[in-house]
Amino acid sequence: MKLNLGNQGFGCMGLTAVSINNTGEWLAFGCPSNQQLLVWEWRSETYVIKQRGHAYGMRCMSYSPDGIVVATGGEDGSLKLWNSTSGFCYCTLTSHTAPITATTFAGSSVVLTASLDGTVRAHDLHRYKNFRTLTSPTPVQFVSLAIDPAGEIVAAGTADPFNVYVWNLQNSRLLDILSGHAGPVCSLAFNPLRGTLASASWDGTVKLLDLYKRETEPESIQHSSDVVCLAFRPDGKAICTGTIGGLLSFWNVEDCSLICEIDGRRDIAGGRKMNDRMTSDNNASSRYFTSVCYSADGSCVLAGGNSKYVCIYEVSQQILLKKFQISFNRSLDGVLDELNSKNLGEGGPLDDMNESGDEADFSSFIPGAKRGDDGSRKSRVEVMSLQVAFSSTGREWATVSNEGLHVYSLDDDATFDPVALDEAVTPGAVQSNLLRGDYGKALRMSLYLNEYALVKQVIEETPYQSISHVVRSVGTRNLERLLQYVAKSMSDSPHVEFYLQWCLELLQNHGPELEKNKGSYMRAFRAMHNMVQTRYDEVEGMCAENRYAMDFVEDQAKLNL
Repeated sequence: MKLNLGNQGFGCMGLTAVSINNTGEWLAFGCPSNQQLLVWEWRSETYVIKQRGHAYGMRCMSYSPDGIVVATGGEDGSLKLWNSTSGFCYCTLTSHTAPITATTFAGSSVVLTASLDGTVRAHDLHRYKNFRTLTSPTPVQFVSLAIDPAGEIVAAGTADPFNVYVWNLQNSRLLDILSGHAGPVCSLAFNPLRGTLASASWDGTVKLLDLYKRETEPESIQHSSDVVCLAFRPDGKAICTGTIGGLLSFWNVEDCSLICEIDGRRDIAGGRKMNDRMTSDNNASSRYFTSVCYSADGSCVLAGGNSKYVCIYEVSQQILLKKFQISFNRSLDGVLDELNSKNLGEGGPLDDMNESGDEADFSSFIPGAKRGDDGSRKSRVEVMSLQVAFSSTGREWATVSNEGLHVYSLDDDATFDPVALDEAVTPGAVQSNLLRGDYGKALRMSLYLNEYALVKQVIEETPYQSISHVVRSVGTRNLERLLQYVAKSMSDSPHVEFYLQWCLELLQNHGPELEKNKGSYMRAFRAMHNMVQTRYDEVEGMCAENRYAMDFVEDQAKLNL
């Protein structure tokens, strides 16, 4: 059998990896030139997986309000939508003609993107098409983007001239052009509760302006060095800014006073690049944060930048909670803390000097540049975090690096459960735990035994006031099975209120898990919903019949009087 790879989307690009599964039914092909992965089932001649990433890498990302979808913008000008649970891309929009520099959601069904092609575009996630295009009177390059909490006012900052353009998303009308900065407007953010717009610039200032009160002058917050990122606290009372000096500054929005500062240069220090003259321990001055984001409760900030580390800080105590290394790929520049001494000479790395016929140039990159020298014959990609963001659920966060999209989650599907390894999981052990009052362990054991009569007995013998504690002890591994058993037991039980409490506690305690993996739990959830609806109809009919009977008895009593 001959497989024409040109017909499968690879074109004339070369393959670097080919693999076959153990049964010989699936063929996997990898092509790094166009960031494509293809898994092919040769018997039925159909795709199993066909995924393609951004050409030249990702540049920005944002979470949807429900935390399920992640939108990424790439250097190739495409917008991709990813499922944060499965990690698969299910939609690609190619309306831009230049790299996308910023993306944000306006509700759950609209995503906006800003690009170097001079346009801001709004995409409908129901029809998967571009329905609004916002432009400026003169050609500019947009590098930052923000939308107000109502989803009506869009603001975008430019690299040159140093202005902020404001539009009405409903009619695409340009409302205003805000000036005042003396450098590129690299970051924008709206107050979550009001119409205050904050803009950060390389001129070392952050300006706060209420777009609904244009008669007031914008308030300016001065910094000692260039500002490269900012973020509002969820309550809108404080703002966090990051500078190229490696400082995270926290300001009071009301009076623009400084609350505290966190020096993160030592926290993200690490990794020696090929052109570094100093070791990683002595080269912390070149490390700083380029993206910052608050957690949902506003107690922590997530910060990443031109380093292999992403840091989480507790704001009130100004301490580092944890830092994550986003890549261990040694082919990236800045991953290793110590370079091989045999490849180092007095003038720098010997490999680069030997491979180039011209005079070696080890000058550092231009500040703010996120790509290497496109004119160089050979270059190594530097490891860095281009953007970080917390999910609205507070259970995960994501970052964009040179290797792609990284999602970190608190939820672990492979939860360790000691009961599963206990050989004494028997019906007798379930009865013993019921007698001792250990209802949570008894329920988990009965679910592992998967006997309906035993599970129903444990459910009905659990006291009403203990239902909440028992539901919390059930892990995600047994959640779907418990939903099905509750629905089945409720069908012929007279304890309607008792089982409604079980349903309520299941939804309250495991709601985020059910929403995140709704595809897996949809069958069990529908069974429970149908049973609740059936019992509701029965109770409603019974109440209606009793009401008429009571009215008749009352009328008869009046006649007798």
